[in-house]
Amino acid sequence: MIKIFKSIAVASVAASLTACASPEVVDKRQMGDEQLSCMQLASEIQEAHEFERNAQKEKGITGTNVAAAVIFWPAIIGIYSNANDAIKAAKARKEHLVALSTKKGCGS
Repeated sequence: MIKIFKSIAVASVAASLTACASPEVVDKRQMGDEQLSCMQLASEIQEAHEFERNAQKEKGITGTNVAAAVIFWPAIIGIYSNANDAIKAAKARKEHLVALSTKKGCGS
């Protein structure tokens, strides 16, 4: 009976660790992108850069990552996988926004 409670406790902690350390995965294209002004596009590009930067931080040595590795090591795989997905998504979003910016002649 005690083993069951320990297993449940470990699973709960692991689930909470991965939930807390999940960087946001943004959509490459968002509704209304085509109507953004040059200034708004620049702001969105900066925001996508921040998403990428925050996701990069999640791959470093953080308290959550150390706890995940010690308490339930498979959780670290989930954290890193999500961070990689978030980085790829942020880069794709930036590329999309830069293409829109170029198409509109922003910065010329």
